[in-house]
Amino acid sequence: MSGSDNPYNGSFGNQMTATTSFGAAPEPAVAAGSYIKDTTTANFGKDVIEDSRNQPVLVDFWAPWCGPCKQLTPVLEKVVNEANGRVRLVKMNIDDHPSIAGQLGIQSIPAVIAFVNGRPADGFMGAVPESQVRQFIDRIAGPAGADEAAEIEAVLTEAAELLAAGNINEAAQLYAAVMQAAPDNAKALAGMAECMIAANQHQRARETLTDLPEEVAKDAGIQAVLKKLDQIEEARKLGDPVALEGELAANPDNHEARLKLAKILNVEGRRDEAAEHLLQIMRKDRTFDDDGARRQLLQFFEVWGFKDPATVAARRKLSAMLFS
Repeated sequence: MSGSDNPYNGSFGNQMTATTSFGAAPEPAVAAGSYIKDTTTANFGKDVIEDSRNQPVLVDFWAPWCGPCKQLTPVLEKVVNEANGRVRLVKMNIDDHPSIAGQLGIQSIPAVIAFVNGRPADGFMGAVPESQVRQFIDRIAGPAGADEAAEIEAVLTEAAELLAAGNINEAAQLYAAVMQAAPDNAKALAGMAECMIAANQHQRARETLTDLPEEVAKDAGIQAVLKKLDQIEEARKLGDPVALEGELAANPDNHEARLKLAKILNVEGRRDEAAEHLLQIMRKDRTFDDDGARRQLLQFFEVWGFKDPATVAARRKLSAMLFS
């Protein structure tokens, strides 16, 4: 699903321009090494205190005569550069600038102090291995990718709210942005397919959910959308809802007509009415279609979702019927 074969690549409705970016560094991208600088006593306030209000700053207190410092510094620089802006490294030669180290009570080097929001937050001493440096940075700045994951989740929440409010194009733009950053994100794929369904683009919706990796295809949200598409296709073959309502007016016990009408009402979004028709069949004849009304209602629940108001209301009525 890429290039011209990608059903969400290009336009959707009248627009589909995804501009949201994820996981961006706090400042514009910069060359490797620019996350590292030397500082002085005079510049400590700006280089460490002020900058740590934007992202964590690690201060490496070292001296030219310190053997362990020579072991640690290259490791620190490597890991900080690979962190790509999650933290910055400021190096301070305590032979030339001893006062800051003295104020912090540092008595042996190498010593690394992490500043966050203008204050010392954590630290370690000694030439620790690279794995411990990585763990230290993850503890200070959060695991790599955590910010991006949180941002994606926030965008997905906003997209779902827009879709629920009927803002299809705006929701689709956000889903497309997530899919650019994470092509196999199941929530984004399912959401995009829902946008296409809302725009009456059922074939494109099905194509969006075709040929996915096995684990993604098994996602409950994607399976629910596929079942919804199946229900829509089935409802198209069930006839005219007005005619079915006429049949029921003439014969309220025409369960076949009532079942068909429930399926049509469901795809029209009239969930409470659809559920009520199925419950009415169950009240009259649980043996109809081998308890088919109950089975159909449970299929509706799978698509609607556990927390949907129609699901909650119908489940309550179903429980009262089954256990009274």
